[in-house]
Amino acid sequence: MKRKRIWTAGIIVLLIGAAFAVPEIYSYVTERNYESEEVAASEIPEGYETAVLAGGCFWCMEPPFEKLKGVHSVVSGYTGGDVENPTYEEVSAGGTGHIEAVQVYFDPDVISYAQILDVFWRQINPTDDEGQFVDRGYQYTTAVFYLNDEQRQAAEQSRRELEQSGRFDQDIVTPIVEAETFYRAEEYHQDYYKKNKLRYDYYRGNSGRDQYLEETWGEDLNVDLPTK
Repeated sequence: MKRKRIWTAGIIVLLIGAAFAVPEIYSYVTERNYESEEVAASEIPEGYETAVLAGGCFWCMEPPFEKLKGVHSVVSGYTGGDVENPTYEEVSAGGTGHIEAVQVYFDPDVISYAQILDVFWRQINPTDDEGQFVDRGYQYTTAVFYLNDEQRQAAEQSRRELEQSGRFDQDIVTPIVEAETFYRAEEYHQDYYKKNKLRYDYYRGNSGRDQYLEETWGEDLNVDLPTK
């Protein structure tokens, strides 16, 4: 009986290890070692507008937007730097000038850019200019990248309202800057929270993000918007 329990425990450990190791091995021999690709205007779904937002680890920035009614999809990638088609390894190591970001494709007849921003602020620590939560370095800082003057004005207004809310004791440091070339990250990173749920949940649960957001926003954490 004792030997059986030992074997059972051993099998459980191996299964847990495989859940973490297999996706990593798969990514190494397939998509993860490829370069990123520039997102062309023709790739944006017809009838949808784009919001470009940086909130630290892009794995964590996809779920809150993809569940919203009116959002077609969310693409993880890199932007802001000078290196063409950067790899994840290059960006995460720093020095490329790029930061991790997402492009959110949304239907303005269903959900507004201002509402997208309301959700965005509730995913980040806008007072931290050295990274986000457990991820440190410029490549994990926050930003709003505007595509036109209308978005710039809306973003500036949204940030002013956040500053005047009195919710934060420190200055809001999230910059609002003009959008640059956006590079779609390797396929391995797209919808990571779905493809590698166990690894994602483990990372997110230990990152400090949710604890900070719950403490900062309390019952106001979730924006009252229709979901899919």
